[in-house]
Amino acid sequence: MSVTRPLPHDAARLHVTGTARYIDDVPMPKGTLHLAFGLSEVARGRIAAMDLSAVRSAPGVVAVLTAADLPFANDVSPSVHDEPLLAVDRVNYVGQPLFMVVAESHLAARKAARLGDVRIAGEEPILTIDQALAADSRFEGGPVIWQKGDAATAIAQSAHVIEGSFEMGGQEHFYLEGQAALALPQEGGDMIVQSSTQHPTEIQHKVAEALGVPMHAVRVEVRRMGGGFGGKESQGNALAVSCAVAARLTGRPCKMRYDRDDDIMITGKRHDFRIAYRAGFDAEGLIQGVEFVQYARCGWAMDLSLPVADRAMLHADSAYLLPNARIESHRLKTNTQSATAYRGFGGPQGMLGMERLMDHAAHALGIEPVELRRRNYYAEAVEGGSARRDNSDPKESGRGTLPQTTPYGQEVEDFELHGITEVLLESSDYAARKAAIAEWNATHGAIRKGIAFSPVKFGISFTLTHLNQAGALVHVYQDGSVHLNHGGTEMGQGLFQKVAQVAAERFGIDMASVKITATDTAKVPNTSATAASSGSDLNGMAVKAACDTIRARMAEFLAAEHQATPEDVRFEGGNVQVGGEVLSFAEAAQRCYEGRVSLSSTGFYKTPKLAWDRVKGTGRPFFYFAYGAAVTEVAVDSRTGEYRILRADILHDAGASLNPALDKGQVEGGYVQGAGWLTTEELVWDDKGRLRTHAPSTYKIPAFSDQPDVFNVALWDGRNREDSIYRSKAVGEPPFMLGISAFLALSDAVASCGDGYPDLDAPATPERVWAAIRGMRDEL
Repeated sequence: MSVTRPLPHDAARLHVTGTARYIDDVPMPKGTLHLAFGLSEVARGRIAAMDLSAVRSAPGVVAVLTAADLPFANDVSPSVHDEPLLAVDRVNYVGQPLFMVVAESHLAARKAARLGDVRIAGEEPILTIDQALAADSRFEGGPVIWQKGDAATAIAQSAHVIEGSFEMGGQEHFYLEGQAALALPQEGGDMIVQSSTQHPTEIQHKVAEALGVPMHAVRVEVRRMGGGFGGKESQGNALAVSCAVAARLTGRPCKMRYDRDDDIMITGKRHDFRIAYRAGFDAEGLIQGVEFVQYARCGWAMDLSLPVADRAMLHADSAYLLPNARIESHRLKTNTQSATAYRGFGGPQGMLGMERLMDHAAHALGIEPVELRRRNYYAEAVEGGSARRDNSDPKESGRGTLPQTTPYGQEVEDFELHGITEVLLESSDYAARKAAIAEWNATHGAIRKGIAFSPVKFGISFTLTHLNQAGALVHVYQDGSVHLNHGGTEMGQGLFQKVAQVAAERFGIDMASVKITATDTAKVPNTSATAASSGSDLNGMAVKAACDTIRARMAEFLAAEHQATPEDVRFEGGNVQVGGEVLSFAEAAQRCYEGRVSLSSTGFYKTPKLAWDRVKGTGRPFFYFAYGAAVTEVAVDSRTGEYRILRADILHDAGASLNPALDKGQVEGGYVQGAGWLTTEELVWDDKGRLRTHAPSTYKIPAFSDQPDVFNVALWDGRNREDSIYRSKAVGEPPFMLGISAFLALSDAVASCGDGYPDLDAPATPERVWAAIRGMRDEL
């Protein structure tokens, strides 16, 4: 079989030899121009004057454009047209583009962009959650509230009430390849755009809008990105539109790429959150009711903040059955970069809120943290799709006597965490290690250790239902080679290889016979973003549909030639078996070609079973859930707050994995990136709204040496209960939340320094860890 094989990434050799081509590696046509933005140095205010004479006279400058010079739409927003490409009369954050420089070289454009004399009448910026609340600065006009049952009454009647509040920071994407685009003007006013984007159709749409042409006049091509993580879902719009406008103006190819400082200053980040929680538990530690208030700092424009905040609400239950829940979400508008999509898309923030609550409750109730979690799990799923409902002991099997529905009303029919938890606790030797750590902490003064477990239940599908669709185009040539395109984009995650494996499997041929080329809006139209962990699910199914159409045509023709039925034709092992004859696939393709059989087909797929009303907060937004669990052990120097992640054990549910090697890589990378978000990656703005952590020297992503010394990763041996592509499961975003266990392990280590529950915010930098330890000791 081609699927289920642990094949290497299709471009692995190109990556390690440095020959993989990205936008900045594309040979430029003669006469290519380069672009750069002049940026605001003020977070909020009115543009009083803009003297760009020095910019225009700078060496190498061909043109300088302001908002008044744009021919059509001045907008690069993915949502409500509230994000001008170039500021009109006001500025809204430090780093907002004010004008565009078109020059003969990248360096000339950057140098000239710094010469603008811009006078801004500054106003007091709204920067923090508290400031936004005080000013009632928000999107949607007020909080969004979803409810299940009566949480307030349930909490009031509970034996134990737990409440608290904590904050979690945002996160810079820090993709290795920065934002980049190239526009090539064509005859008749058409435009070809090469863009480092996760969403080619959105680039096509925004460029067409900016040029005043139909979408058919714009063709967007994406071969690969050097990382995306959600940061190239909407943030590439500005570069592609700028290049296209400049190319239309000058008639010359135009290219733009952000230097790293500009990239971090201009583009959006993960939304930082404050979450307040209040929950009631009975004497056995079962949740009776939960109230969450989520405050999301969204930045100056809407971007994708509403669906991000929605998904945070959708994951507020984490892995636990909440009989009564009230979830309140505030989407706050501030004078900072417009927060945007980031791996997990709000899910990590919502899930961390629940896991913090469970950790706090375990400490306060004196119940072992894993045991408390297991008691409150959804009931175990049984084969056939329904959750078991006859559990007599909720401590052992979850709360099976209650309706197994999420706070938004979706029935959980595929819960896998009981088995995953049991296997992981045994394989990681959790109980013995926890006891050993307790003994260590009792006998060692300065160096404290901590260990923690956290589960993952992550919903798979776009919550905007119409995005759950994909198309593909497959050609079989007369020599038996196969060429395919689909709407997904490759950003290092291995999507192209997985989809090629699907095509090879459908035709029964080897991988060398299948080629995927660049994603191209001229070949597959109306693509959805490669996001929401949907790339393999959607595009794999679309390619399968196209391949099956061609295979059925071939089978019908060959069966007629051999007096057989199409059902008797077999495609396997590089051959086609029909009527007692064995043909190579190439011979079969040649015969079909000579028989005038069409060997080309499109394929289409739309995710079934989805129904979602975001206003009411009810329905089925997800096709299925992906699961996983992690155990992390840390060591903390209580004198300084410095720490190391010593060991991580992970068991993750990828269904019947299409490619275990690629999926394990995604799990490893997701865990490290998730742990980085909650430990070392700190975004700092000053009181003027200037982002101070805008370079590798000041913003610390995890290095190779930061990964656990012992790193055990395994895939759960299971199949998706829903009819996904070969019963696999999405594996892009779900592993990110495994990093929550690292944050909880640090909290466990801090807790050993005192008697209370640690007041630890995220990211848990060494400074914050030390402050939390000091706070614990001050209470003694």
